[in-house]
Amino acid sequence: MTQDTFRALMLTQENGAIHAEFRQLTNDDLPQGDTLVQVVYSCLNYKDGLNVTGKGKISRFFPMVPGIDLAGTVIETTSPAYHPGDPVVLTGWGIGERHWGGYAQRARVKAEWLVPLPAEMTLLHSMAIGTAGFTAMLAVMALEEAGVKPGDRDVLVTGAAGGVGSIATALLARRGYRVAASTGRAETHDYLRELGATTIVPRTELAAPGRPLESERWAGAVDTVGGDVLARVLAATATGGAVAACGNAGGANLTTTVFPFILRGVRLIGIDSVTCPTERRRAAWDNLARELPADVLDRMTRVEPLSRVKELCDEIVAGQVRGRVVFDVNA
Repeated sequence: MTQDTFRALMLTQENGAIHAEFRQLTNDDLPQGDTLVQVVYSCLNYKDGLNVTGKGKISRFFPMVPGIDLAGTVIETTSPAYHPGDPVVLTGWGIGERHWGGYAQRARVKAEWLVPLPAEMTLLHSMAIGTAGFTAMLAVMALEEAGVKPGDRDVLVTGAAGGVGSIATALLARRGYRVAASTGRAETHDYLRELGATTIVPRTELAAPGRPLESERWAGAVDTVGGDVLARVLAATATGGAVAACGNAGGANLTTTVFPFILRGVRLIGIDSVTCPTERRRAAWDNLARELPADVLDRMTRVEPLSRVKELCDEIVAGQVRGRVVFDVNA
């Protein structure tokens, strides 16, 4: 095992305050795991923003290397499932929260957490997808399994200009759904239409107080916001519809009634991208490799050096990031 140093962003906690700084580490500093990965790319998620800025209680232990996603190549492993040089992707499983994550040039992890990079996909595009796109695909799969089909009614995506929302919009449009994209940022309307949205719904329309049961409007929805917006979405979902909930940017509390569930048979489906079983995880990544062409990913993605991570974490928490940000961890 080599002992040369590598760079990592390290979070420490002092008197309740979170501090983030770059440090030089060696392999001996890394936590336990059966596989050592040379990280090439990571990405920016809302949870990463909360973690690095200290505005959310994300990390459970300190010191911690944040970054809930990573992509790279295997350096060494004791697992028969992988070999040195294999390209791999890792999302979820608590990395960046309970186990050191992707904002470093190397990571030591468990092989069972890894997914082989699909043959049709590059490492860069895997992080353009990341947890956001993986979550979006799980949500789309859940809606289809619940019986939501393309038809006359729109499928709503809330927080549509964000990472999960952007990819959910593109995936649903490519599968033939009429997509209503909800956003509070007028400057993203053209971007969302380019991804396939047919209707733009102002965020204020969904955030305003409503009735326990609204007119049937949505065949289904992918909700990344939660809170009062999710309550409004449920109230306007049509009979037999389903809502896949995968975020809480607008609040963790849900104040609603039983009426959408008992009078229309609406289903509220929670999406867990962290501990998703391996078989379903690989199926989702295979779907993403087939259904998200490189040009679609490129339109919603920009690559930034990891040296800008703190600045960009501030921006995503402030709601100023559109689409996806991929970090080159070697820059």
